[in-house]
Amino acid sequence: MTPWDLAKKNMKGNARNYGIYFLSMLISVVIYYTFVSLQYSKDIEAGMASSQNLRSVFMGSSIVLALFAAVFTGYSNAFFTRNRKKEIGLYALLGVRRKTIGRMLLYENLMLSALVLAAGIGIGTLLSKLFGMILVRLLGMGAATTVSFGLSLEAAANTIAVFALIVLATSLHSYRLIYKFALIELFRADKMGEPAPRVSAWTAIAAVLLIASGYMAALQEIHTTEQFARNMGIALVCILLGTWLLFRSAVPALLAAWRRNKSRYYRGTAMIGVSQLLFRARGHVRTFSMIALLSGITLGIFSIVYIQYYFAERSTAESRPFSYEHASVDPAFDDGVRSIVEADKEHPVAARLSVPVVELDAGLTNLREIPIHYYSYAEPGKSVSILSASAYNQASEALGRRETVRLAAGEAAAIRPMLDDQTFAEYEGRSLELRIGDGKETLPFVDLLEGRVLSWRFPDLFVVVDDGTWAELAQAVAPTVFEVYRVEGQEKAGATADGLSKLAAGRDDVRLTTYYAEYKRTQEESGLFLFIVGFLGLVFLAATGSMIYFKQMTEAHADKGRYDVLRKLGVGRRELRRTVAWQTLFVFALPLAVGTAHGYVIMKVFTAGLVGMNFTIPILLSMGAYIAVYFVYYAVCVFSNDRILNPA
Repeated sequence: MTPWDLAKKNMKGNARNYGIYFLSMLISVVIYYTFVSLQYSKDIEAGMASSQNLRSVFMGSSIVLALFAAVFTGYSNAFFTRNRKKEIGLYALLGVRRKTIGRMLLYENLMLSALVLAAGIGIGTLLSKLFGMILVRLLGMGAATTVSFGLSLEAAANTIAVFALIVLATSLHSYRLIYKFALIELFRADKMGEPAPRVSAWTAIAAVLLIASGYMAALQEIHTTEQFARNMGIALVCILLGTWLLFRSAVPALLAAWRRNKSRYYRGTAMIGVSQLLFRARGHVRTFSMIALLSGITLGIFSIVYIQYYFAERSTAESRPFSYEHASVDPAFDDGVRSIVEADKEHPVAARLSVPVVELDAGLTNLREIPIHYYSYAEPGKSVSILSASAYNQASEALGRRETVRLAAGEAAAIRPMLDDQTFAEYEGRSLELRIGDGKETLPFVDLLEGRVLSWRFPDLFVVVDDGTWAELAQAVAPTVFEVYRVEGQEKAGATADGLSKLAAGRDDVRLTTYYAEYKRTQEESGLFLFIVGFLGLVFLAATGSMIYFKQMTEAHADKGRYDVLRKLGVGRRELRRTVAWQTLFVFALPLAVGTAHGYVIMKVFTAGLVGMNFTIPILLSMGAYIAVYFVYYAVCVFSNDRILNPA
């Protein structure tokens, strides 16, 4: 019988074992092909309004996707080959040369890979239109953009090339396995035990303290770039080391404490589950640590991107309060803007104002003493924008807000920077010093206003002063007048925004900003990154879930004989099923709980600048989706374990 015949016979006779490996590879191929097919989609690229290169963003993400697909497939292959060590040993015992066994494994891999690629590309083709329309929806392209259905030859070639390399690597690993182990080791592979873990209460306490210290360093209020780098470095080291020690010592200590509680330990089948978990604890350290860290990073990044997408409209409204804004430096340009805006009858003008602003060089103020947290102060050419109280109130009213300001002579109010979480307590007792000519005027801060009325610019320092003080400043420094418009349905006024952009082409002095352009850019960027992070999250979920699943399957095959003995001793199937369920729940829930905590801290750190927003809904949605997928893995794992350990 040739190696080719042996390979075909093995695949027919071990369909169940091959089915698990086939399914894991199929998931990788489907996800990768579907993602890459969107990278080559002409329809999506043509429908994007921003200048962002769709292919370059997708290409970088596809490399990360390919790496994790390789890890996923490699882990599946390792599980598959480990379960076949006894079979390989039997072939060697019967006199089959190792070279022949290697060729048989290679042929099996080639046949399986060909089937996987054909099925994966076929399923991916069916799913590509669905995911393409999801991407179109996230990017806000509207119903006008359609995604054509069909096989993408570029994506198919890319997928075949990537997975050919992965299959080659896994085949070499399987071939190496034949020469690495002695015959007796192949027969005893599933009987290799694990040393009992060393339980240390002090190490367990150290693990908890390290993680808590990492969280405290990450969540501490940060004022400078140097402080951010230092705190993040401390947090990273503490969380990495603490997570490893948590699974290395804290979990065994918890299980050992449970075992010392005799009333609980000897109740029902608790002794079986606790003993199994305790003596498998050392083998779980690396897997649990990796899963917790990967889950935390994935969940944190996905939550951040989803929050940005969820609040895209609100953040745009903060950075671009009016529909259109420009500096009035050319009467002909002003008239051109007015005619274009008023010609758009579908989006009538609701308000139009002229907002005069005195822009002072930062060097003429005490800007360094004002509590703005996220950039360097008083750089050459940077300015402080000063508005009068009446101009601020008129603009606030035009925007439909209730916030107004009343200032006595010589008083000032700051407008809270958009990317900062300041409170008035930080301004209380401070003053704005203005040096004009030979004189100096000190204006104490009496209020911190929430609503900005002009577009975000750098540095983001806007101050409101009383009308009398502002008039004196305007005599010394010629004010810049900003013409602002608020129109109805501004998020759909794309044609007018494009017309204004063409009118202002090459005119940096007019400082034109439009709500629609910023809204579209924010929606496309956040939507695109949400889609990419979601796809990468699928691979992370598949990889981490499979790590637990395959490890549980390996342990189940090794423990099958022990559970046979328990059934012969009279332990019922229901009790054994309950033991399998809660033991598996412990294995799934522990790294997921730690990863969720890590992810929440990551999310809090990188959304600190988004103040005044309720994150409850986006956090619950993102974390709920993540936990739901893990629950599916848990249910499948319990079912598979029960079939192996507790057959009917």
